[in-house]
Amino acid sequence: MKHLHQWFRKPSVALISLGLAVVLIGTVVLPFAFATTYESGQQASTEKPPEKKVVKAFDKEAYDARMELIANYASTTPTTTPRLWPVKAAYPNVGALLPNNRIIAYYGNFYSTRMGVLGEYPEDVMLAKLREEQRNWELADPATPTIPAINYIAITAQENPGREGKYLLRMPDTEIDKALEIAKKVDGIVILDIQIGFSSLEYELPLLEKYLAMPNVHLGLDPEFHMIGEESPGHVIGSYDARHINYAAEYMAKLVREHNLPPKVLIVHRFTQRMVTNAALIKPLPEVQIIMDMDGWGPPAKKINTYKQFIYPEPVQFTGFKIFYKNDLKPPSTRLLTPKDLLELTPQPLFIQYQ
Repeated sequence: MKHLHQWFRKPSVALISLGLAVVLIGTVVLPFAFATTYESGQQASTEKPPEKKVVKAFDKEAYDARMELIANYASTTPTTTPRLWPVKAAYPNVGALLPNNRIIAYYGNFYSTRMGVLGEYPEDVMLAKLREEQRNWELADPATPTIPAINYIAITAQENPGREGKYLLRMPDTEIDKALEIAKKVDGIVILDIQIGFSSLEYELPLLEKYLAMPNVHLGLDPEFHMIGEESPGHVIGSYDARHINYAAEYMAKLVREHNLPPKVLIVHRFTQRMVTNAALIKPLPEVQIIMDMDGWGPPAKKINTYKQFIYPEPVQFTGFKIFYKNDLKPPSTRLLTPKDLLELTPQPLFIQYQ
């Protein structure tokens, strides 16, 4: 916090003498002084008013060209092959993060060392690793700036029903506030992932509204832990339908309009067909960009095949890809997928999540 300091000096003998001189010849000096003051006032009044801030118009041609580029079809691709990408969806409002950036997200929960890197490492170590991943991506794709993200699990699914019988645990505000503070340190964004068990988006999203109404906070939906039958989380894989995802998008869009925010990002995790039903009916909005994220783990070939089976054939708007630092190295796997590997995909993912 800067402070203003005022100080006063005692007049010197010279200044006193000068004052006496001014009194003696005041009839000459004072008119001159008034004239100088008047002229200065005239000069000040003719200064140009501050220029109004110019809002940059949305460039549809540049957007289309960028979308075509990340579709990443090789020149050798047969023209008879259906080109599902880029997706024809609503143009985003000015200020959208995608497609001109790539989001590099670190995922987890501060209470758990087993749910991802956010809780596994001390903060300084975790942030150093995040910056390193950003550099790796920027070296592999210099044309695409990266945005760091703290991808915090704000609601975790549970095997026990809890007091509400919803099989979930909501994180306290102090933990979400911690995610916000960490994101500030890297000039990043926050993504709040939710695993809502037997609850509903209609019930849970308003509980997070004070955060979702912030310009740098976005939302992640995890269909795996949205239960639609009688089995509790962890025993079967859950699911979201397009109507659930559209509800979340419309809810976020309303916040964008009400609070004059830049467009939000909505991430949906997926690694099976059933996890997202009626995907063709999902509607990206000018206020909300939707990412379908490949969330499975395993050897490189298996992960790429999952991407091709469940992400590529049902285009929504943008895609993501998840890397598991530990699970992706379980035998028979011998390595993690690299930025170079993922940049060869059609389309190129613009959201990369590390767990």
